[in-house]
Amino acid sequence: MARTLEKPRPTSPRDDARWAAVAARDASFDGQFYYSVETTGVYCRPSCAARLAKRSNVRFHDTRADAERAGFRPCKRCKPDQPSLSELHAETIAQACRLIETAEETPKLDTLAEAVGLSPYHFHRIFKQAVGVTPKAYAVAHRNKRVRARLGTSETVTEAIYDAGFNSNGRFYAAASAMLGMTPSDFRSGGAGQEMRFAVGECSLGAILVAASDKGVSAILLGDDPEALLRDLQDQFPRATLIGGDKSFEQLTAKVVAFVENPAKGLDLPLDVQGTAFQHRVWEALRRISVGSTASYAEIAQRIGAPKSVRAVARACAANHIAVAIPCHRVVRSDGALSGYRGGVERKRALLTKEARTKSS
Repeated sequence: MARTLEKPRPTSPRDDARWAAVAARDASFDGQFYYSVETTGVYCRPSCAARLAKRSNVRFHDTRADAERAGFRPCKRCKPDQPSLSELHAETIAQACRLIETAEETPKLDTLAEAVGLSPYHFHRIFKQAVGVTPKAYAVAHRNKRVRARLGTSETVTEAIYDAGFNSNGRFYAAASAMLGMTPSDFRSGGAGQEMRFAVGECSLGAILVAASDKGVSAILLGDDPEALLRDLQDQFPRATLIGGDKSFEQLTAKVVAFVENPAKGLDLPLDVQGTAFQHRVWEALRRISVGSTASYAEIAQRIGAPKSVRAVARACAANHIAVAIPCHRVVRSDGALSGYRGGVERKRALLTKEARTKSS
């Protein structure tokens, strides 16, 4: 098929972002798009190690099929028509994750590496790159998830402990508070008995709900409908006792509202945040984004040392229930476009606009 030669076209922010990825040979963009070179007639992955082409000769394609329909052939160096090394690694890591999840006891690193045919060092490195946490941290998180499930169905706490893979009561109880956010008995009853204070207010962005346990703020929700926000809170804590906040708690809510209206004031509140080890790393990175600034999902993945985990970073942002205090609204796509936000994209845009004005004033 003859290649379709096109006249040079004006660049766009999206293409500029893609060109930056190509210039950096950023493998985290492999599979997200492909680029072709008019002078050679080939198309490549963003990470291709071939000599960098002139920008004026480069075109971008969303898929391999798009590049081939335009008359370009696959590069023999990066082989974009074949599974990438990261894709092959993904299959290996998926196999290791299944081994961890189905094992009665946490497998040792050497055992996992041998099972997937890699050296322990190489396996540990690519596992952390792909998943965002070490094999041990993944196993601990899965075991914690399993004990939560067992506590809700087993006849006794002890039975749940051993079914989840703990080989002693002592080891479980030593980590129980951090793992569950409450005592095993309270968790076993679905959080019944745990008190959660809350208050609903108004701000320039609409309704705002703030909720807190005795450990700190557990939720900050933004939306249009106060009743919908309360239902969301109930879904998060289905067995907790929700108590309308008193005057002292309303003062805390007022602090959150003041921060939303003027981000430069800062927000120094204790947080009661529950999530996986990977989610906590992402959320901590979000809290380091300064007011008036943004970062892409890929940049956050780089900052936490997991450049391959862009999609996992996006999922961690979506799982954040503490808006503003954990500023997931400051994360944008690589081309600068705004993507999904729990409180709505327009509310995300309004927050960023407000913060930009605060920074410039």
